[in-house]
Amino acid sequence: MLQAINLGIRRGTKLLFEETSFQIHPGQKVGLTGANGTGKSSLFSLILKQLHADTGDCIYPDHWVVAHVAQELADSKQQAIEFVLDGDIELRQIQQAIRTAEENNDGIKVATLHTQLDNIDGYTANSRASQLLAGLGFVASDETRSINEFSGGWQMRLNLAKALMCRSDLLLLDEPTNHLDLDTIIWLESWLAAYRGTLLLISHDRDFLNNICTHIAHLEQQRIQLYTGNYSAFEHIRAERLANQQSQYVKQQRNIAHIESYITRFRAQATKAKQAQSRLKALERMQTIAPAHVDSPFHFSLFEPEKIPNSLLHMEAIDAGYGDTQILKNVDFQLLPGDRIGLLGPNGAGKSTLIKVLANQLKIQSGEYHLAKETKIGYFAQHQLEQLHNDHTPVEHLQQIDSKAREADLRNYLGRFGFSNDMALSKIQNFSGGEKSRLVLAMIIYQKPNLLLLDEPTNHLDLEMREALAEALQEFSGAMVIVSHDRHLLNATCDQLLLVSQQSVSEFPLSLDEYPKWLSEHNASLTNSATASTKNINNPNISNKERKKLEAAQRQKTAPLRKKIKQLEDTLQRVSEKQSALNQQLSDSNIYAEENKQKLQQLLLEKAELDKAHENAELEWLDANEELEKST
Repeated sequence: MLQAINLGIRRGTKLLFEETSFQIHPGQKVGLTGANGTGKSSLFSLILKQLHADTGDCIYPDHWVVAHVAQELADSKQQAIEFVLDGDIELRQIQQAIRTAEENNDGIKVATLHTQLDNIDGYTANSRASQLLAGLGFVASDETRSINEFSGGWQMRLNLAKALMCRSDLLLLDEPTNHLDLDTIIWLESWLAAYRGTLLLISHDRDFLNNICTHIAHLEQQRIQLYTGNYSAFEHIRAERLANQQSQYVKQQRNIAHIESYITRFRAQATKAKQAQSRLKALERMQTIAPAHVDSPFHFSLFEPEKIPNSLLHMEAIDAGYGDTQILKNVDFQLLPGDRIGLLGPNGAGKSTLIKVLANQLKIQSGEYHLAKETKIGYFAQHQLEQLHNDHTPVEHLQQIDSKAREADLRNYLGRFGFSNDMALSKIQNFSGGEKSRLVLAMIIYQKPNLLLLDEPTNHLDLEMREALAEALQEFSGAMVIVSHDRHLLNATCDQLLLVSQQSVSEFPLSLDEYPKWLSEHNASLTNSATASTKNINNPNISNKERKKLEAAQRQKTAPLRKKIKQLEDTLQRVSEKQSALNQQLSDSNIYAEENKQKLQQLLLEKAELDKAHENAELEWLDANEELEKST
């Protein structure tokens, strides 16, 4: 087990936790939660022996293999799949030992090592690495690309794949969903649910924690307390513990009174009825999610928009994309006051493209885009973090928006977003990604938009800030469209789900909880469609030009598979030649003489090794050909 005994850690003069004791047993999946700066990452560093405890100890069995995700990736020309395979250290050690034994002509050692390789499923390692890469969103052709060809986000996915490749006893994951889309998160959830080792997970994604964790270790007030159950169970227990705090009662009653007042005032007005109904739903949600977060450092709400036109935006027959690539085709879209829309769809289907079109940040290829004169857009996207000025303070960023505002008022406003005291006057060059995201949100909200377009707004935000954002969005009277991998945010704020898929935008008829099943069926249908499309090549009714186009597309799609088959055929040829030479030696009667006993033993071991290699290559060749046959 992993055990902490009177553990205490300081970073500089700051005490993170002290006199902390807990036990995590094999097979348990533990979510590590707590505000930023409470010591979650420091605990990981302690477990990895990168940091020493100031008091007490943290111990686990010496034979445990510990895996974690590296935060940086060195510039390298190594192929992606080889990089992932490096995650299985024992596999690489045995492979190196086999090469050394072969160079030394040590047949007995080679045979022994091949047995060890078989025992650790080494012959399926390449297949397992390919499955991990596919699950994390890589296509087959990515496997042979150099890792320095990938962007930073995709390099982090490679780091994650490498950690998952390790046959670990203890897996440490620090914010693994930060660089992932919703589809990939769903895949990762299923992988981690089947993981047999002990998992320690830092995440700010409530649904991710709920679907994986058997326990929650919460850091607060310089202690780590272990709770049984998932994140919702932890919240319930903690909410009960905080139930008697007067601050909870005051906060919730104030928010409830505010919403009830809005409902009472506008429920009877036809133009406001939809918004009032939305507030009613928000009130129901608020009473289930707020109590466990009464001590959050973030307390803000969105300003009431000055004006809200009857129709904020509408588009007709929109085509959009990049260059010659069309992402969206013939899309009709309208946004009315009170619309609260969440966008779903497979990775790369065009969710962010649609948001950019709505925000008028991407020029349409054809169609009509109409933005009401009084529509004021608040657009959040990750690239906006890069547009902040590192040598400016949060106050100075707001002064660029409102030069007439008093500094005291701006500092008071920023304090609701966690920028209190000296932080509001500090240059942002050393701010974390989460702090920069909070600042961008503060700047957007300050401008009183009546249409919010949010593309992954919760990236880098901790649980408390995500909860504060969800509560603020519940009270927003304008319209909003959200793309997010945070399912709790979508559930808490959106009344309508739209599906972006196959260049179109349509209403998603199911609930968000049913999306994983739909996604699985969708991916299966794509595979079937791809198989069916290859049959069109033989359709006598298509033109020669179209047939050649289909054949070219088919060749490009199956190129990696054909390359693999060719490599396996070359391997089979080499192994067969070695087998023939070896059989010729074994056919010589002199080899069975007493003085050649040692040589005979070596030849027999080599024969067993070659027979095994031939069998494995032949099986892989058969599987590859079967896969190719399905694709053609």
